[in-house]
Amino acid sequence: MDQSLLEAATCGDATIAKHLALHNPGMLLGTTPHGNTCLHISSIYGHLGFCTDVVALNRSLLSSVNKDGETPLLIAMTSGHATLASFLLKCYRDLKLSEAILKPDKQGCNVLHHAIRSGHRELAMENYVEIFEKLLGIPYSEAEGAKGYNALHAAVRSGNSSIVKRIMETRPELARKESKYRRGPMQLAVNWDNIDMLNVMLEYDRSLGYEINSEGYCLLHFAAHRGHIGVTRELLKHCPDAPCWNTNGWSCLHEAVLYGHENFLEFVLEAQQLHKLINMRSSEGKTALHYAVQKCNPRMVGALLRHKDIDATVFDNDGVLPTWLLYYSREHAKTLNSGYNEVSMLMLKANPEEETDLRRSAKEAVTNRSRKDIKSLTETYTSNTSLVAILISTITFAAAFTLPGGYSSDAGNEGLPIMGRKLAFQAFLIADTLAMCSSLSVAFICIIARWEDLEFLLYYRSFTKKLMWFAYMATTTAFAAGLYTVLAPRLLWLAVAVCILSALLPLFTKLLGEWPVLKLRFRLGRTFKSEFLDMV
Repeated sequence: MDQSLLEAATCGDATIAKHLALHNPGMLLGTTPHGNTCLHISSIYGHLGFCTDVVALNRSLLSSVNKDGETPLLIAMTSGHATLASFLLKCYRDLKLSEAILKPDKQGCNVLHHAIRSGHRELAMENYVEIFEKLLGIPYSEAEGAKGYNALHAAVRSGNSSIVKRIMETRPELARKESKYRRGPMQLAVNWDNIDMLNVMLEYDRSLGYEINSEGYCLLHFAAHRGHIGVTRELLKHCPDAPCWNTNGWSCLHEAVLYGHENFLEFVLEAQQLHKLINMRSSEGKTALHYAVQKCNPRMVGALLRHKDIDATVFDNDGVLPTWLLYYSREHAKTLNSGYNEVSMLMLKANPEEETDLRRSAKEAVTNRSRKDIKSLTETYTSNTSLVAILISTITFAAAFTLPGGYSSDAGNEGLPIMGRKLAFQAFLIADTLAMCSSLSVAFICIIARWEDLEFLLYYRSFTKKLMWFAYMATTTAFAAGLYTVLAPRLLWLAVAVCILSALLPLFTKLLGEWPVLKLRFRLGRTFKSEFLDMV
């Protein structure tokens, strides 16, 4: 390539290129050692004006390929010049150079691949409608692609309603074709919660709403599996009696419970068309309530039990009631957040005659489990409790010799507390002494609590908990009384504020510690049974 032409292509000076072509037209076809023409070089820099003039001078430059198999169009796309690429693409189409458009580089990628990878979707899909219409005009054009997905699958996935409508008008049989994964276009629309695609296909052929795939699952099964309420509502609007269970009796309500979709469960319970599913039994004889109890999902169990037509006394094929399934989950009775205790309270309200047996069974399970871990439990309780007890006793012991107000140095009263006659000071001493004694008692009990005996551990835990709570309250009382003694003579309001805050601290701590139980009590109301939480 001539050096002046190379410089002109680099800086985008079309005047020099025209001047050179006027004296020697073949000069425009010159290449660099790598096989790039002036159109390639200009495309790297995105010079639209230069490329326009050069193409007008010699159109054969469009078909030129460098040593990497790249056309000027491909270089413009990989260099990120979408406007120039769009212009060149138009030139290729006008000259009917379709082979040059789809010519791959050394990596096997053509301009369409690079356009999609670079995010230029509009450029990649330019004139696709025209191509699509021409393909539809061919009676036996191939519609199936990889993994058995056909053109209607692709249109549904891309969300193009106009394409879906045209396919339904010309090739309606594609709506009933399944992929290798047993998914038809209708199932795909439901899985993606695409109401528009579902609506287009149902308006053309309402019978598609009654489709059951080769695995025996209906559309409502797919909606329940994903928890999609929108497509379910749209499907029932077109097909009020759409199938909602398979030959094994497995309904969309069972599916929703199995995968924990609470909103879908609520929708089914409110939908009049799906009323018959509430007590429907699966092939194992289980209702949705059986599966909700089995999963220990209190929200689902509560929603089902609130329905006026629920039957909590249905036996499955093994003669098991929903309440009896709690026996298989009783190892979770010790865990408050497992849902077991809340589900137990809800189910026993519906089936109260099982309360005694269930409580006894849960207690036995917790006791047996605790006996196996008695050694580690004892070590955990004693180490944690003794640490806190020693900390409190150290603080209160030091406070007893660092008296509020200090010691008197007056004659006859040397070494006596200055505030000794004040009631607040006396309250400080009493509270401080009680806190130290109770915390030391707990620390001593921790030393002797080494027997691997469950009954002793339970007694020890209960007793030390009360004693530690007393030491905690006495410590805060001593703190408040000590500050009140010093502050009251000059800053009474501040002294009172300190006392109020110190008094509220134990109450706040108690509330915070029991908040999960209080929240559960508030949510369940009269259904709440404190006996079940004694094991937690």
